[in-house]
Amino acid sequence: MLRVTWVQPEDLLGHEVRQAVQDGREPSAIAARWRAAGGPEAPARAGASPGRASRYLRLLAEDLLDELAELPSRLADAEPTDLAAIKALCPAWPGQPGAPAPPATAERLEAAWLGRAAGCLLGKPVEKLPLTGIRQLARATGNWPLSTWFTGKGVPEDLTAAYPWNRRSAAGSLAENIDGMPEDDDLNYPLLNLLLLQRHGKRFTTTDTARLWLDELPAGRTFTAERVAYRNLLLGIEPPLTARQRNPFREWIGALIRADMHGWTNAGDPAAAAAQAHRDATLTHTANGVYSAMFAAAVISTAATGTHDVHTCLATGLTVVPPGSRLARAVRHAVQLAQTHEDFDTVVDELHATHADCHWVHAVPNTALVAAALTHADGDFTGSVCRAVSGGWDTDSNGATAGGVAALLAGSPNELPDRWTAPLKNRLATSVGDFDGTGFDTLAHLTHLEASRPMSDIDRPAS
Repeated sequence: MLRVTWVQPEDLLGHEVRQAVQDGREPSAIAARWRAAGGPEAPARAGASPGRASRYLRLLAEDLLDELAELPSRLADAEPTDLAAIKALCPAWPGQPGAPAPPATAERLEAAWLGRAAGCLLGKPVEKLPLTGIRQLARATGNWPLSTWFTGKGVPEDLTAAYPWNRRSAAGSLAENIDGMPEDDDLNYPLLNLLLLQRHGKRFTTTDTARLWLDELPAGRTFTAERVAYRNLLLGIEPPLTARQRNPFREWIGALIRADMHGWTNAGDPAAAAAQAHRDATLTHTANGVYSAMFAAAVISTAATGTHDVHTCLATGLTVVPPGSRLARAVRHAVQLAQTHEDFDTVVDELHATHADCHWVHAVPNTALVAAALTHADGDFTGSVCRAVSGGWDTDSNGATAGGVAALLAGSPNELPDRWTAPLKNRLATSVGDFDGTGFDTLAHLTHLEASRPMSDIDRPAS
């Protein structure tokens, strides 16, 4: 039996109920009707429940999803998705730089590509595992606090039975198996955005992004909000409704992992980076899901100049996020915890307690964890990626984002420890475009070309 993940109405309903609670709607009456009909809870960690629902339950789920979408939100004014409304709520929105900063060098961009890949790869074998499992697996091999790749060598069989490595990832991401960078959506999306800029420049629209996905992104390589939006496109639904139509994942992490290219190509202009990320993100996300991408793009834009420390970069990222939003509050809290506690496990435990009601892929806790990791490690590469991954939740995505930022700050591949870069063998696998097998040095060169491409005022998109 084929159970396509992240799109079955009976599986989406439980996620939409939780999303409604979080974004200020009142779904209790609808949730009660679903439970009374025998409807299941949302799958806890996977993308689909094991069995097929009855035709009645499926039709009921579709109707209830539409009813949930019509409920008013008490947070709507504080958490808009429209860019003009976001800017109106941000009193410290960055001004346009007086003199354009030089683009990030190809060397710095190569470090960023490598850092993103290494951080992602570190997190792949423990993706979806609970925090307890991650800690026990690392401790079993003397790798705690986490400082290098996970390994299966020496791990007791009863421990791997209780906390099995990620089924799809372990074959290429445990220390003994690494042979180049395997395919991952955390690298596919920067590649797609490189194609987007090559074809449309920085003036691209959300519709340009949608067309590119249909041309270049295999549907099976999408997950959560991206898969729902892809389905919506195939149904003839246009952006930005693609982000809202029966899409309970619209505040999850997918837009965040697409943000790096927007920061890389707008060094020293965090407002432009955030606006570019907004046009990308609104294909699939709303509110805090969009803010996470804008925050990351602004952080990365600031780091790409090589003239600021990680704390300034994170503070700049917050200037493009509505200060009363859940994401802004979570990031501020995470940074404060990281500045207060010497033991990072204490920081992580507090974050998990604070965000216990969020799914492990939700943008709010994951963005907070990345900010905490970068703060606590003071931007050091190894410290940042290891803290981000050891904190659990979406381990490969968090390792990728933290690694990309920390590597930008390092400024050169030579500044990254060899144990992280050598196993990558300057090669990544992908199903996107013609990039399969491409080296990170080549990707850095291509990114530098887009970062250096001028954009005239007539081509500048409205923001």
